[in-house]
Amino acid sequence: MMAQAPKKIFVLDTSVILYDHDAVNNFQEHDVAVPIFVLEELDNFKSGNETRNFEARNFIRIIDQASRNNLINKWFSLKKNSLGKFKVVLDEQPKKFNAEKLFGEDKFDHRILNTALVLKEENPKRKVILVSKDICLRLKAKALDLYAEDYETGKIKNADELYIGKTELVNFNTELMDRIKTEKKVHASDFDLPYTESNHFYVFRHKKKTVNAFYAVADQTLNLIGHRPVFNINPRNDEQAFALAALLDPEIKLVTIQGNAGTGKTLLALASALEQRRDFRQIYITRPIVPLSNKDIGFLPGDVKEKIDPYMSPIWDNLKFIREQFAGDDKMTAKIDELIKTEKIEIAPLAFIRGRTITRIFFIVDEAQNLTPHEIKTIISRAGEHTKIVFTGDIYQIDTPYLDSESNGLSYLIENAKKHPLYAHITLQKGERSELANLAIELL
Repeated sequence: MMAQAPKKIFVLDTSVILYDHDAVNNFQEHDVAVPIFVLEELDNFKSGNETRNFEARNFIRIIDQASRNNLINKWFSLKKNSLGKFKVVLDEQPKKFNAEKLFGEDKFDHRILNTALVLKEENPKRKVILVSKDICLRLKAKALDLYAEDYETGKIKNADELYIGKTELVNFNTELMDRIKTEKKVHASDFDLPYTESNHFYVFRHKKKTVNAFYAVADQTLNLIGHRPVFNINPRNDEQAFALAALLDPEIKLVTIQGNAGTGKTLLALASALEQRRDFRQIYITRPIVPLSNKDIGFLPGDVKEKIDPYMSPIWDNLKFIREQFAGDDKMTAKIDELIKTEKIEIAPLAFIRGRTITRIFFIVDEAQNLTPHEIKTIISRAGEHTKIVFTGDIYQIDTPYLDSESNGLSYLIENAKKHPLYAHITLQKGERSELANLAIELL
């Protein structure tokens, strides 16, 4: 009988806990250690309404509840039946390498490295691994002969192979294409389709003939999609037409739109919300605030509105563009102004909308790539009856530290929701802002 391999010791840094407060419970039978300096950093994050503040508070509650009858600087079980143990490691100095002497004494990161080094010296027969979302910290750890890895929970395998929501079929049967065009809605049993487990968009082509359709998994039908204007916004390509179809479909309650800057994600979502304004109690358009240089908006001058307006300006720009499409129609422009004045349309940072009831709301979350998987889940889980939630973003344009194209919440949602009958996704690939903007995307 082979001897069982020793349990590993995973050392978590602050970035992991701010990404997922429940990370300590995701290492199966292995032990998890947290440096005392992490608790100090979490103490600085516990106040506020941003995602990281909620994660910090929730982690502190987990440790407090589990340690009521335990000393946290000794190994103990966080849960009754957990195989791995947990402890907080106090400030100790390693004998061989010393990260503070090598890299400087002005950063908690270097003390966290020293904690991992001490655990390695104390447990020579066990593998000690530093887990961090911070690439530089992982590289420093490896320079000190420490194992280091990213926190993989919630991470998709390959962002470049992420589900795009549409398939193009060339040299397709023209008789079947004519059926879709004539009947508008046909049962898909006669069609050999590659995707039948999820709502999916199709471009059927034969020479110069093209038919666009949406496969609805609920009733297994193909539905013709045309290029019709929505609130005076005309789709400029097939992908935009697909996005509008999903946004206007009352059977689809959750929509994601992924794409580069200038592909029309936010504009299409906002136009669709206005088109359906009578079906919903309110339209919320929101985005997470990611301040420059990671400084809180409290550093900015002015009152709350003046602090947040620069972050919300892209949404206001889209609303202004839609209003301009009704130039000469005084009745409609006055109606849009009234919707804003009476807060039928509300534009606010995500943190300001926390705690609100999401019932009969058309809820648009812009820049969703800056959210963690946990926050995406939290938003969706709070949806009430007759609510539609739309997430838009670009997984390759992330402003939040420690998130990337594979670990952000938008990628996580697209990968995990793609087979649900209430969900539809489309990736917009063609920029429609201007030829100059397209040049930047394609060449620079």
